[in-house]
Amino acid sequence: MSGMTNRLAETLSPYLRAHADNPVDWWPWGADAFAEAQRRDVPLLISIGYSTCHWCHVMARESFSSPEIAAEINAKFVAVKVDREEHPDVDGAYMAAASAFTQNLGWPLTVFATPQGRTFYAGTYWPPEARGPMPGFPDVLAAVQEAWTMRREQAIESADAVAAALAQAAETTPSDLPTAASLAGAAEAIAAREDAMFGGFGGAPKFPVATTLGFLQQPAVRREAPDAAAASERALKAMAASDLRDADGGFFRYATQRDWTVPHYERMLTDNAQLLDVALRAGDEGTARGIADFLLDVLRRDGAGFGAAQDSESVIDGARSEGGYYLRPVPERAGLEPPVVDGKVITAWNGLAIAALARAGAALGEDSWVAAAAEAANFVLRVNRSQEGRLVRSSLDGQASAAVATLVDLGLLAAGLFALAVATGDATWAVEGRAILDDLIASGAEGDPVLAAHGVVAAPDQTDGDLPSGVSALAVAALTAWRLGAGESYRAAAEEQVRAHAASALQHPFGHGSLLGVAAGLAEPPRQVVVVTEDRASALAAASRRLDADVIAVVSPAQAQAFEDAGFELFAGKSAAAELAYDCRAFVCRLPVAAASELTRRR
Repeated sequence: MSGMTNRLAETLSPYLRAHADNPVDWWPWGADAFAEAQRRDVPLLISIGYSTCHWCHVMARESFSSPEIAAEINAKFVAVKVDREEHPDVDGAYMAAASAFTQNLGWPLTVFATPQGRTFYAGTYWPPEARGPMPGFPDVLAAVQEAWTMRREQAIESADAVAAALAQAAETTPSDLPTAASLAGAAEAIAAREDAMFGGFGGAPKFPVATTLGFLQQPAVRREAPDAAAASERALKAMAASDLRDADGGFFRYATQRDWTVPHYERMLTDNAQLLDVALRAGDEGTARGIADFLLDVLRRDGAGFGAAQDSESVIDGARSEGGYYLRPVPERAGLEPPVVDGKVITAWNGLAIAALARAGAALGEDSWVAAAAEAANFVLRVNRSQEGRLVRSSLDGQASAAVATLVDLGLLAAGLFALAVATGDATWAVEGRAILDDLIASGAEGDPVLAAHGVVAAPDQTDGDLPSGVSALAVAALTAWRLGAGESYRAAAEEQVRAHAASALQHPFGHGSLLGVAAGLAEPPRQVVVVTEDRASALAAASRRLDADVIAVVSPAQAQAFEDAGFELFAGKSAAAELAYDCRAFVCRLPVAAASELTRRR
């Protein structure tokens, strides 16, 4: 039994556990691995991936399971295995550093670093032997070892130069808030990349880019750039009718072909939670219901939190098959073992699911979806905590990880709790969300302690990719808190984040969809609708849920009073016993109405 088995078998990462029987003498991410590299005076080989990553599986089978390759690694390096989903700051730092050495970024990410953790060479997947222009992994290992032993000074200079460049890139210059006109220009720049034939943006591989779709759906964009906004609905329609969407309603990670065919078959909580929101805003109830079913039937763990993803591979007739399960008609799947679900309950990703299910459940009258969102919120708040009571990044099988909660974790969880408060009428969720947000605004997120201890430059989480960045997550939560009447300081916090990154976002809008969505929310007065009633299923309540508004809250008089008592001024003076609907613009409300016919659907 290798030493690596003892180190990884008991970790709280399915990805690391899957490597516990490799002949590679793996170390989990932590200070001990750095200390060992310094003791032996050898480089770190940092391998970063995740449990549902197809090419991670391939490299594991081809190289990390090879006794000969493992012997080379063990002799010349300290090998560290990192789950990018458990340690996103580590992944971000080394992905940024890797960009200095290769344009083909992705996972598995293979990084060679000094014993202090600074990158001097990196790449992604390497085969076990040379294939065309791609060197074999053993050749890479030999070349890196030669560089370290024969040209160490040059390697260290390279690592220091990369670190300095990353530190400089992290600097930002605040600017004015984007105007409606500049946001329209950003939307039109995105729409210029639309694939007019197949929908979506760009060529192959083609991703859902839910963060970008969400920006295009913002009311300010719909008004100022309607043609660009329509590209979002066209993309959703194309994806929903394509091979990217499985027969059970869930969406795959991306398509390898421009026409949305030949998907990469893993299915992520991040994509599906955000696409549920996109479908809901688009009025595509069928697609929304399919996604919700997938979240609840496949990714939900033991009636509580939501797992991170479902694998692309499964075993069919005794052999590993990528996508084979999904290619079978649904009735034929009953006799097959489904692809496994990575059961990590990630705080940020569950925040996305809580928000989406709460909003969709309230809008479509599915109380069980809202209840599932509440159960997930309870689970995360109870289980995803350190012994000191601080929220952490994730948990597995009811055990909290040691990985610290990031900015995106805390921001998205707070935003999810605000959405749950609105959907349920229960102010306690909003109070909990505000407490998390207040701590985040006052103190920020902890950051990875190992990176900090070794002076490794952490790449700032500033761009929106498959999920909002940490900056955007904080801004979304702060904007939502302000809309609920928590106070002008929260609008100021959202503005601060947008101002800090507005110039870059307007210059590169495709990579800043979530931040631009917040900017669009700040560019016009929000519409806030509060219905006070003892009957949540009344005609007035039902009509309110079909309105185009930023906040739609259905509360009892007692619930309205609880929100007011908790300091959410949107609900102040709205606890009358009579059933009434209050239609407000930036907290200035029209006279309340008692009939559904008196509500105006559009803004």
